Amino acid sequence: MTEHDLTGLTVCAVHAHPDDEAIWTGGLLAHLSRRGADVTVVTCTLGEQGEVIGDPYQQLVADAADQLGGFRIAELTESLAHLGASGVHLGGAGCWRDSGMAGDPANQHPRAFINSGERSVEQLVAVLWELRPQLIVTYGPDGGYGHPDHIRAHEITHAAVEQLVARESVGRIPQRILWAVTDRADQRAGLDAIARVPAGWRRAEPGELASVDTHDLRIDLDAGCLAAKKAAMAAHATQIWFADGSVSRVNPSAAFSTVDDPAAAPHVFALSNLIAQPLLRSEHYRVGWSETPVGATPVDPAEGLEFP
Repeated sequence: MTEHDLTGLTVCAVHAHPDDEAIWTGGLLAHLSRRGADVTVVTCTLGEQGEVIGDPYQQLVADAADQLGGFRIAELTESLAHLGASGVHLGGAGCWRDSGMAGDPANQHPRAFINSGERSVEQLVAVLWELRPQLIVTYGPDGGYGHPDHIRAHEITHAAVEQLVARESVGRIPQRILWAVTDRADQRAGLDAIARVPAGWRRAEPGELASVDTHDLRIDLDAGCLAAKKAAMAAHATQIWFADGSVSRVNPSAAFSTVDDPAAAPHVFALSNLIAQPLLRSEHYRVGWSETPVGATPVDPAEGLEFP
């Protein structure tokens, strides 16, 4: 693999909310971009139902000013720049709204993404028709951890690809879909490596964080890709808090952690639930669908793909 060996490859990641592109696939997207691929992230909502870390912008939340979605556009823009990716808002910014978790009153909002129906599929078909990606990245059928918007992103991705396949248009049919997952063994090693969690944070209960036992593809992140992923995650300061002593205008409070094994947990972060998590040195994927053969033990996400 060389720096520009993927020139001509087009990649499209379909994500539910701003920050998902960094948390779930930031390492892979940086890895592909640095190898010359053209990477685009389709974000389906603005994450309006998110909570806010830090005091200065607490009133932006849905139950107060309801302006968090617009604020998160700027966070997403910065994140994508760190990953070397372009961005598209499905249907245009604000077309679909964060549905919240299952049972949340936000599920009933007329623009809730889970209620997007065939219209959102058609919108994604139009995006894919224009981009012509050979490789698509999204979540598995459970959305990674059960969030309804993640599940919907999975559904529309596969429905859109099915429509493109049915059209039999040469050069416009994607060749592979990857599902982002978290490897249980790596996650456990990372969690065990966290020696001290910051004040006010807590350790994860056994089985509390989503993970899987098996995967098809492991991407080991070099120093550059790991740094790009961390910077992309940190750009989402209303949603992600790194325990590295850093502060920002969004969150002027510093948090500190210590780790026993930096190889297993080079960085420690938390979402608004303040559960300490390791930022791993690897990302893991399952092959959700592929028009081209995949080796028994693939080591390259572009293995077998045909591109100019």
